[in-house]
Amino acid sequence: MEIRPITPRYAVSPQITVDDVPAIAAAGFVKVICNRPNVEVPPTMQSDAIGDAVRAAGMEYEVLELTHQTMTPENVRRQRDMAENCSGPVLAYCASGTRCSVIWALGQCEHMSTDDILTATTNAGYQLDGLRPALEQLRSKAG
Repeated sequence: MEIRPITPRYAVSPQITVDDVPAIAAAGFVKVICNRPNVEVPPTMQSDAIGDAVRAAGMEYEVLELTHQTMTPENVRRQRDMAENCSGPVLAYCASGTRCSVIWALGQCEHMSTDDILTATTNAGYQLDGLRPALEQLRSKAG
């Protein structure tokens, strides 16, 4: 498991397993968000199995399966709300962490500059420069 912090309260990771959950709890996370659709993984790595382990370890668990088609404004808001409405750090995971980074970036346009968003994701190991036009468009709409 490779946890990559984007902010002090939001980190992303490639796919986690049940065996990773104790380390996630020990790292201080209070919520885990699954952004990976169940159809992409075997049953032992699907959201029910991971969610049971996360909740048993005392953390919250949310599922928001993301694909290119479901990266909608509604889901961007939902992810942002899930990440912000908790008492501490959040870990979001998918196949590589990229989807979790993209949805975070799209949800920050009202609060951060495009350069700051891209710097944060780059520092976490995710090159999202191709998102610049979309981020700038969302930022201009946010006013």
